[in-house]
Amino acid sequence: MANFIVTPWEVKGNIDYNKLVNQFGVKLIDQNILKKMEKQTGELHYFLKRKIFFAHMYLDKILEAHEKGEKFYLYTGRAPSGPVHLGHIIPWIFTKWLQEKFKVPLLFQIPDEEKFLFKDNLSLDETKKWAYENILDIIAIGFDPKKTRIFLDTEYANVLYKYACMVAKRITVSTAKATFGFNDSNNIGEYFYTSMQSVPAFLPTIFEGKPTYCLIPCAIDQDVHFRLTRDVADKLGFPKPATILCRFLPGLQGMQEEGKMSSSIQQTAIFTTDSPKVVKEKIMKYAFSGGQPTIEEHRKKGGNPDIDVSYQWLTFFEEDDKKLEKIYNDYKTGKLLTGELKQILIEKLNSFLEKHREKREKAKDLIDKFLEKD
Repeated sequence: MANFIVTPWEVKGNIDYNKLVNQFGVKLIDQNILKKMEKQTGELHYFLKRKIFFAHMYLDKILEAHEKGEKFYLYTGRAPSGPVHLGHIIPWIFTKWLQEKFKVPLLFQIPDEEKFLFKDNLSLDETKKWAYENILDIIAIGFDPKKTRIFLDTEYANVLYKYACMVAKRITVSTAKATFGFNDSNNIGEYFYTSMQSVPAFLPTIFEGKPTYCLIPCAIDQDVHFRLTRDVADKLGFPKPATILCRFLPGLQGMQEEGKMSSSIQQTAIFTTDSPKVVKEKIMKYAFSGGQPTIEEHRKKGGNPDIDVSYQWLTFFEEDDKKLEKIYNDYKTGKLLTGELKQILIEKLNSFLEKHREKREKAKDLIDKFLEKD
């Protein structure tokens, strides 16, 4: 039996996603939902075809509402505590696709108080500084400025706090302990925080003046927050928020060693600001290999792409299905060596990051078009 930990603040171990689906009480995205999605969008994003986004809650309700011509909102977020790495942007890439295909508004929450409350070594000034740095990466993804509102909790509290209090009143300490594993040593801010994260799910109804659905694309570790949100939604007169949930991009050492990519292990995370040289050095030195000990043995026996991190990362970043299939087969048969596979990934990531950094630089002049304040 796989041993792993998945909470909103910690992910460790080799994750059994089927077990996690049962543990979290969410549902797998089935063929019926994919057909409905494709009918409404005209195509399926490769994240859906490859089951990178693989689970959900109430996604079917969103698709039914949209088919009837009803409006819905997207909501996602980023808790700032340092630079953005590639694992952070996977949900954002997919969120951009959803915004384009469904032509819907996006609420992008920056809970700059979260890491301050949960980490001993960060001040509110530091989390705010990182928030504005991270916003450049968010804008660089390419969201529509006319349909996107980005806001920091500490700068939008006049809008959020009233509704956070309404949520907080309906969540007991025992529920928070059972859901998040809190104990008596957690500070009271940590208990309250999930109430702030719930509020953007209700803002679509508040803004529209009528019940309006919200779809939250995020990694599966965040769904527990929205489980509580769904529990209180009916009591407050709001629709239950839907989620569409993704797998984690592993760190370069792989899931078995690290769980998901983490900013705290800088050598095995690729950041959006890493230079081409740094990207190459990290991948060549740290990326876990599924290859054989020697070239001769690898040519004879082939490698294992299913455990090779470079291949796993390409499933997230190589859009071309045929190209990815060829890489898989060539590696498995020994035609493609580990070093060659790593080089393919290096070129793919550096091409992606070069364009991203250009957009990130331009984003410095666009912040005011996206940012909402009290």
